[in-house]
Amino acid sequence: MDWMETLVVVVHVVIAVALVGLVLIQQGKGADAGAAFGGGASQTVFGSQGSGSFLTRVTTILAIVFFVTSFSLAVFAKQRAEVAGEAGIPVVQESAEQAPAEPAADPADSSEAENGKGSDLPELE
Repeated sequence: MDWMETLVVVVHVVIAVALVGLVLIQQGKGADAGAAFGGGASQTVFGSQGSGSFLTRVTTILAIVFFVTSFSLAVFAKQRAEVAGEAGIPVVQESAEQAPAEPAADPADSSEAENGKGSDLPELE
């Protein structure tokens, strides 16, 4: 199972780099106005229509593959966590118990605190 996870990670990284490259290659919508004034669209590699539809399709396919690999990596991580829990490796769990409250102060102590006698602070003159 480790080789499958390694393969998915490698594909995931390659797809991520390819997506970044494809997004950087694509022209924005504002470039169409500049191309009308001598952009030379008929001499492009992708034909007179430009590279928009081809690059958009490839980007969409790579994005779908990226999401699939992300989901499968999440499944691998969940399986690994379950195996670790079954193997006796301690797992951090949230406890429903709250910390015990401080014990209530003695009424005698509270009366001394009100008078300033039970306090650690120096008395004001």
